[in-house]
Order: sequence, then C-alpha cells, then structure tokens
Amino acid sequence: MPDDLIGKIEDAPLADALSERYLAYALSTIMSRSLPDVRDGLKPVHRRLIYAMHQLRLDPTAGFKKCARVVGDVIGKYHPHGDVAVYDALVRLAQDFAVRYPLVEGQGNFGNIDGDNAAAMRYTEARLTEVARALLAGIDDDAVDFRATYDGEEQEPVVLPGGFPNLLANGAAGIAVGMATSIPPHNAGEVCAAAALLVRNPEATTAELLAHMPGPDFPTGGVLVEDATAIAQAYETGRGGFRLRAKWDVERGKHGTWSIVVTEIPYQVQKSRLVEQIAELLEQKKLPLLGDVRDESTQAVRLVLEPKTRGVEPEVLMETVFRATALETRFPLNMNVLTADRTPRVMGLREVLRHWLDHRHEVLLRRSRHRLAAIERRLEVLDGFLAVFLNLDELIRILRSEDEPKPVMMAAFSLSDVQAEAILNMRLRSLRRLEEMEIRREHKALTNERRELQALLSDEALRWERIAQELRETREKFGGGPLGARRTQLAAAPPAVAVTQEAFVEREAITAILSEKGWVRAVRGAVADAADLKFKEGDRLRLLLPCETTDRLCLFATNGRAYTLRASDLPRGRGDGQPVRLLADLSNEDDVVALFVLREGARFLLASAGGRGFVAKAEDLLAEKRTGKQVLNLRPGEEARLCVPVEGDHVAVIGDNRKLLIFPLDQVPELARGTGVILQRYRDGGLADARVLHLTDGLSWKSGERTRTESDLRGWLGERGQTGHVAPNGFPRSNRFG
Repeated sequence: MPDDLIGKIEDAPLADALSERYLAYALSTIMSRSLPDVRDGLKPVHRRLIYAMHQLRLDPTAGFKKCARVVGDVIGKYHPHGDVAVYDALVRLAQDFAVRYPLVEGQGNFGNIDGDNAAAMRYTEARLTEVARALLAGIDDDAVDFRATYDGEEQEPVVLPGGFPNLLANGAAGIAVGMATSIPPHNAGEVCAAAALLVRNPEATTAELLAHMPGPDFPTGGVLVEDATAIAQAYETGRGGFRLRAKWDVERGKHGTWSIVVTEIPYQVQKSRLVEQIAELLEQKKLPLLGDVRDESTQAVRLVLEPKTRGVEPEVLMETVFRATALETRFPLNMNVLTADRTPRVMGLREVLRHWLDHRHEVLLRRSRHRLAAIERRLEVLDGFLAVFLNLDELIRILRSEDEPKPVMMAAFSLSDVQAEAILNMRLRSLRRLEEMEIRREHKALTNERRELQALLSDEALRWERIAQELRETREKFGGGPLGARRTQLAAAPPAVAVTQEAFVEREAITAILSEKGWVRAVRGAVADAADLKFKEGDRLRLLLPCETTDRLCLFATNGRAYTLRASDLPRGRGDGQPVRLLADLSNEDDVVALFVLREGARFLLASAGGRGFVAKAEDLLAEKRTGKQVLNLRPGEEARLCVPVEGDHVAVIGDNRKLLIFPLDQVPELARGTGVILQRYRDGGLADARVLHLTDGLSWKSGERTRTESDLRGWLGERGQTGHVAPNGFPRSNRFG
C-alpha cells in the first residue's frame, strides 16, 4: 500500500459503499465461479483442474497420479480456494453417473449412485480421458489466450480450445448472485450432427436442429416424457424444463403374480435416498397400492416394487408412485452462459452452437497461423542448410581460417542471422550425404504444408469445410460405441392415468357360482373343472360367472326387479355359500332369472312370460337399495321370464307353442322402466326363451353336448308381434336356446 494512503479515512454513504462492494462480489461470483463459458462449457475450477493435469502430463496413455498431488497443484498455482471444494469438483468430473462424458478417469473409490462419498484424495488417483484431451487439443499451438494467475507467477488459459462440445454434452449447473444456470447433458454425436447442419446451413432453425438433437441424454438413462412442443419452445428460448421418469418394466411371476422392476432412475437422484423416501411413504400409508420395495441393485440399478394385490393395474400403481416420489423429476433448462466477452446471457440452442462454432473457427485460424509461422522459421533454416551443402569446401575453409566466421558466412552465402547461427550449431555428422537428402525431403513436405495453410487462411469456405471434417471425426470418435449410444429413451407425453377411488380397492379375479336352488358363493380365480364343485343334496350348478372383486353384479328376478350385489360381498370358502335372499330382498331363492356383471355401456333385453319386453341399459338396472329396483312392470299373475345381453341386430323369440319368430332389434324400444311392447303373440302359453343375434351368423342352439346352427332363417323372419313359425327340426323340446 502506498505511504500516502496509510491512515487515510474517506467518508462515503453506507448505501454506496455496500452496493459497490456487493456488485464486485456479484460480478466475481458470476464470471469467476458459477457460470460456464459458452466456448468450452467449463467453469474456472474445472478448466484449471484439466490444465493442471495437462501440465502434470496426466494424458490418457500416462500413468495415474494421486489426486492429492493434482489438488495441490491446482490450489497452489491457479485456484486459491479450499482443497475440499477442488477435490469435490475433480471427483464429479470422474463419476460416470454425474457427467455424461467423464473428463477424468479415476482409480479408486470415487463414490456411487447411492450418494456415498469418494475416498480421501490421498487414496485415489486420476488422469485425463480422451474427452479432456479433445478439449485441450491445440492449447500449446497458441490456440487460445493466456493470462496471469492470481499471484502472477504462472500463466493459465482464459478458455480451452474446446474440440469437444462440452457445454451441451456434459451440461452445467450453478447458482450465482441474481442468476443461475442449468443445462442438461446431451448426446455428443447428436450435438455434432446439429452443429454440422449449422455449418452447412447457417440459417437453420431450432426445429431443424432438433431433428438431429431431439433432447437431453442423461448419464443415468430414464425416459424423457416431455411434450415435443414444450421441448422445442425450451430450446428456442433457452428456458424451460424436461419431465424425466424412471424406466420400468413388469416382471411376471407364478400364479398371476407380478412386480415392477425399475432399471434406470432419473438424473441426480440418489438411489438410497429414493428407496428411503418410498419406504417412508409406505410406512405413512401414502402409497396404498404398493406393498413393498426392495433394492436388488449390483453394478446395475434394480429396484423391485411389489403391489399390494395382483389385481392392481401396473400403470395405475406406477402413476401413484410417480406422483409421490422422485421416480419422476423435472430437470430445468436455463442456458445462462458467459459469452466470449465475459457477458452473461441466456441463449437458445442455435445461438449456443453458433458461439461454439465461431470459437472453433477462431481456434483453427490461430493454430494455422502458429503452424505457418513455425514452418516459415524451419524453412528458413533448411534453406540455409541447403545453401551451404552446395559449398561445403568453402564453408569448411571459412570455419578454419576466420576468427569470426559468422559475418563472413552471411556475406559469402547470403545467409540471415538465424541461418548462420543454425549452421554454426550443426553437428559434424549432419554433413553426410544422407542428411542432405533428408533435409530436401523435409523441405518439400513443409513447402506443401505451407501452401495448404496459406490457402486455408485465405479461404473462409475452406476453413468451414475443415471444421465440418473435425465435427465428423468427433462424432465418429465419441458418438459410437457404449459411451456414445443414447441412454435416455425419448417417449411421447404419457396419457393421463385416472387414479380413481376404486383403484385403491383390492381387486382380485374370482368366479361367482350360482346353483339351481339359488345358493351363491365365490371362489378365487377361474374354475378349472365344474365337476369338482359340490352342492347341497338335490341341488346342482346353474351358472359360473367370472368377475372381479370390484365388480357390481345384477340379479334379475321373476318379480321384474333388479338387485345390485357387490362381488366382494359374496361368501367365500369351501362351503355351500348362502341363499341369495340374504343378499337381496327376495322371498324365494328360486326367483332368480339371471345373474350378470354390470358393465358400462352394456344393454339387456328384458321380457315377461306374457311376451312383452324392451331393451334396458346397464345403468338403468343399477339399484342403490337392498330392496332392488322395479324395472319390468308385470301384469297380474305374470312373471319376468328372461334378461339376455344385447349383442346383435335381430331378436329371436320362441314360445311355449314352439313357434319361432325373428325380427330386427330396432323394433324393440329402449326404456328405463315399463311394460314394454309385444314381442310375439300366443294363442296358448307364453314366452319360452329369447336371444339377440347377428343375422349373418345364423341361429345356434344347444342339442345335448353339441351346438347346432341354422343359417337359412328366411322362413322365420317377420315383424315384431307376429306369431312366427314352427321351430326348425332338431330344436330342443325344452324350447330353450341353451
């Protein structure tokens, strides 16, 4: 500090002093700590780490060195911060689950996806990867500017040459003062393809670039389920987000059991913390469809989610888990980066690629000029060698006779000072004949290279062609093989899965069993052989109805009333069940006409013994009370005869008099309640049976163990309300279709 400032006190408003100092701190945080450079995609600490390892010659082909040595060089020469922060940055660059393309190859314990920390830096070793080598390519060829380090004793690069699209390929995240950045990783091959398109067509739109680079590619995989329009908008503006889900599959077991196996989890989610979160929600009963969670991971991720019951739909189960846990996350996009003039700015995809390509163009120019200058210097020396090789005797005479041979040589052979100095430093063995031939060969090669470099420097189109070639080489090197294959699956935005209250009810496949005398029970699963079923003495099987415990059943009785039963309420076990009158307000178990599952949208033909009927929708048969609901109104002394599903375009009715009539279904009205219309007229007796059929399929009926079909039905076609004609030969004497 100058002597005239010692002890000097200057009055200043507190607000001005604070704002001035806070602004200096903010600018330092923004430009020297938190935001990456758009050209090489690195923050200062990462750039200094890679350059320090380059200075230590830790190339991919070299041996490993202790991380403590690397950290010591970084904090001692380039980065005046704590060793813990620098080592943490080094560890992250080596974790293949943290960065898409690691810049450091680690040896030892560098942590894992469960969130365990790396070993101390005195135990671990590191060296650079091929990706880091690509970022450094040309740094010794005056490709970038250097500046003094914090203590002025060393030099460090302002930016790396950036032969690899690191900003987009590995992404970046950071929080500065008043601003932040969040860039997801991408596939390097796709980024190079998009950049190559921008080289060919500088006016390419974001949509055209996204055809080559459709979205992020996270190192931990997962499934990207963001809407395509939202993705395009995010890349256009540089702000947005991506919805990422875990990758899962259904693994089937025995006897209809199944489980969910999660093989990839979202980026930056710690697996151990995720399992703990799911277990906590299970304990708090906030995941009612999930029964258990197990972590069976080895080197690969494998989380097993067991459903509480196998009747749950896997999609519904996963929807509840996605909503409550980190198996679904949202990764923000905020491409806030530092430009070449150190100005922070939010850029879209096209602008980011443009800045990187312009940097590569500048690097190509500087490297070419550096190489051209080196060639010029070497050619100058070679020209001097060739000049004296033609006059070796005179050269030897000058060297032997002159006390100051240098000026004499320069005058005798028209040499420059550089040429004369090189000749004087030449070894005696260089005067042999073979060496002259080698010098002429080198001179020719360098002359050709100089010509190419001069053409490259004078033609911008040629330079962009060279950059396009470099992009192709980078894509071939890093865009193929296990490292370059896309890991994150691209999927459309998932459809909304409705998680209703019914989804939380235990669902199980059962079979309802109804006997002839009106006893009902249920057994789990399907009935393989009805002959194994046992009933009370004198009773036998009437109906087997496959259903699920969440289904609602309709019992239609002879009194024309519909009763609603819950399948879950049916008695279970090996007993005979119980009479249906205990489940529905029936006076007699024998009054059951039909028992079926109420499906949404289904329709049924209801008919009385007198031959009147109509079509009713399933929802019209739904009864809220145990006493049921009167649907079919009956005349005195009459009873309901049938309730059959409507699956066809014609109605076939047969009376007790064996008269058969077939007429179009549209002649029967659809009612919620009523007596209905006359289906068939009878002189004696009444309606025996009816069914709805497709006329083109013919009319089928059971005859003993066989099923017979009558295809030609013209003799029985008519209009509703007619008497019909005698049933075809072979029709059962019971007047039932079976």
